[in-house]
Amino acid sequence: MKARYRTLFISDCHLGSNGAQADALARFLKHVEADEIYLVGDIIDMWRLKQRWYWPDSHNTVLRRLLKMSHKGTRIVYVPGNHDDASRQFCGLVFGGIEVAMEAVHETADGRRLLVTHGDKFDLVVRHSRLLSVAGSVGYEMLLGINKWYNRARRLFGLPYDSLSQAIKLRVKRACSFISNFETALVRDAKEGGYDGVVCGHIHKAEQRDMDGIAYLNCGDWVESCTALAEHADGRIELIHGLAFLAARDAAKAAREDAGRGSVAAGGEEHDEEHEEEGDEAAPWLAAPIAFLRVAQ
Repeated sequence: MKARYRTLFISDCHLGSNGAQADALARFLKHVEADEIYLVGDIIDMWRLKQRWYWPDSHNTVLRRLLKMSHKGTRIVYVPGNHDDASRQFCGLVFGGIEVAMEAVHETADGRRLLVTHGDKFDLVVRHSRLLSVAGSVGYEMLLGINKWYNRARRLFGLPYDSLSQAIKLRVKRACSFISNFETALVRDAKEGGYDGVVCGHIHKAEQRDMDGIAYLNCGDWVESCTALAEHADGRIELIHGLAFLAARDAAKAAREDAGRGSVAAGGEEHDEEHEEEGDEAAPWLAAPIAFLRVAQ
């Protein structure tokens, strides 16, 4: 059975870059249902696609599953970020049932009003030096490659996973006071706008806390942390760790199989749910990255 939420907030998937954990995201989407989904920017990494085309099947699967959810009645709002800023010119339009908006306002079940924005406009590096920001993005992707080998070596010695790339990135941003200034600016903007909280992404640092009476909610990313924010039916918002969520699903499936139920060999329901084909439903979206890039050039 799928996990049911009132609302999901997902950001920084960076589809089109080799750092994207599209397989994990596709599996996560397969196991959840929601009335609404907010895609809070940097879903498609158009910066990287313009430099080098990289689009494996798993990236199509993510878009296909999002579109399928839309077709089944889930409202999906796409708030572009800086890495997919070429799509901002389409704000106000609908693609395959997915609404594109510069920002959005979400009202929770308990009546709170949340500003939904990617957050890049509060990053001085992005606003005033696009070249530096692009260079930083390329460097970050290189660090992700190094990180994979680093953690393979750690596993040989029985050591747990340690994000070398994230540690370096966070140190650099702390040195520039980016994270604290970013969070403070977002909260101040939300407070001045009369909102009860702000949902954002951009800095790849999942967070959920109260700041000066305003809820600061950062979705994290699907490059390293694999996190999402989920609103329950009562308005409570939870930070979901996607890999742990999937591990729990796998453990539950294994337990059922051990008990003689849902056997993969017997073609059980879980197997069908995990591997069912989704047809050509994604056709309108599969061309989207190319269309956005052509317009941006």
